[in-house]
Amino acid sequence: MGGKITYVFLSTALVLVFGVVAMEGVLLLMTGEPAAMGMGAVAFVLPCLGGWFLWANTRFARDANRLARELAAEGGLPRDDLARTPGGRIDRDVADEVFARRRAETEEAPGDWRTWFRLAVAYRDARDTPRAREAMQRAIDLHAGRPAPTRPGADTPDLAPHGPGTRTDDRGTHAE
Repeated sequence: MGGKITYVFLSTALVLVFGVVAMEGVLLLMTGEPAAMGMGAVAFVLPCLGGWFLWANTRFARDANRLARELAAEGGLPRDDLARTPGGRIDRDVADEVFARRRAETEEAPGDWRTWFRLAVAYRDARDTPRAREAMQRAIDLHAGRPAPTRPGADTPDLAPHGPGTRTDDRGTHAE
């Protein structure tokens, strides 16, 4: 509950900042000076982009939480009983083992939103947030009955052939 209150508080503060920036943008547009009008146009567009980003993330979180509640009611929510490091992070080797299991489940039933939800949790446990969001979005799309998009040129959804056990270097290239 504390996370929701923090999210609502920060979102409200962000919307207020968007409003102030948009009003400043309007004032700059009304000056009639070309440079100020250009800055005013940018100051007016930025809150629109920020508002879209806030809405998209809020909708994603709401949909993911709805799936989590439904999966919990079915008794299919993954348990959080993984071994942790002294610092509280999930042990990487354990996370990789769970990921391999979840990946195999998803490959067996690629049209089931439940397997994609559990795969997203496994990605998150392995600290691969971009793929976790992608897998969760696929679960949301499948649950809603929308066709889940695949990567361009791919016949099947991306199940991260490199997996979370593959480390990346500073340039983002995979290193074994």
